[in-house]
Amino acid sequence: MSDDRSRVVRRVGAIVLAVNLGLALAKGSVWWLTGSLAVGSEAVNSIADSVYSAVILGGLYLTTQPPDFEHPHGHERIEPFVSLFVAVGVFAAGAAVLWNATTSVLNGTYGVDAGAAAVVVLVGTAAAKYGLYRYCLRIGERRHSPALVAAALDNRNDILTAGAALVGVLGASFGVPILDPIAAGVVSIGIFYTGYEIVRDNVNYLVGAAPPEELRWEILERALAHPDVRGAHDVVAHYVGPEVDVSLHIEVEGDMTLFEAHEIESAVVDSVRAMPEIDDVFVHVDPKELGEWKQDAEIDRLVEGDAGVGASASGEDGRPGPDESD
Repeated sequence: MSDDRSRVVRRVGAIVLAVNLGLALAKGSVWWLTGSLAVGSEAVNSIADSVYSAVILGGLYLTTQPPDFEHPHGHERIEPFVSLFVAVGVFAAGAAVLWNATTSVLNGTYGVDAGAAAVVVLVGTAAAKYGLYRYCLRIGERRHSPALVAAALDNRNDILTAGAALVGVLGASFGVPILDPIAAGVVSIGIFYTGYEIVRDNVNYLVGAAPPEELRWEILERALAHPDVRGAHDVVAHYVGPEVDVSLHIEVEGDMTLFEAHEIESAVVDSVRAMPEIDDVFVHVDPKELGEWKQDAEIDRLVEGDAGVGASASGEDGRPGPDESD
């Protein structure tokens, strides 16, 4: 991981933590003064956000450490675990809010008029969360940080929960007090959905799922772009943490020298590894005359309709012929 990426993701983590602490303090103060369930649920949400923001900041410090003897590929693979820890905290916050809303309805302790202070703090929350959502998503996608993308998703849903809380506050003010606990319940649903999204996205990083098709297409395209590569097969790309490892076979003319074949292999590796999502690339060079090429449905599907790509021009046996590939 570059020093620039390390510096950027740590800065984002610190900003998210500072904003969440400020919002938790503001909401907690209004809750303390008014007793509004909707504002209280938002205060709990912001407290949970502050806790997981601190965890993210600590996790980002670990993941941005340089490679060492025990971790030669760096520490980025810790990030999905950090994100799943975030999800646990999000689920806990949602359960707390739902419990509070349910017990208040059963006990009849709801409908407090929170006044203008609650409206101001909730509108300010929605604005701040929108800014954080756009900021975290932009940096998270650009820097390939699942922890920051998870934070962005949480901030996006916080906009909706703040809106739901605002409906509850206004309902209580205009003589519909039941909207207060209902709004708190809606907030809890939004919190649960955030946790689900975080788990869904980060489990793929941990189980070695395939990356998006667009990325796999670019890997294949870069391999076949070399003028001396006659075909490609057994292309495998999978997540190792938030980054992608790639292995593939390429075919070259069998009468090349070892030095020439090595130069081709190095050029393909460098080209694929230049993609920002890629961690490592393994290329096996096959002499095309050995006939080790085999039909690859995935490659055929990816290159279908692109006659200019080597693997899509095939001979009678389904493999690229020498004349067709030149």
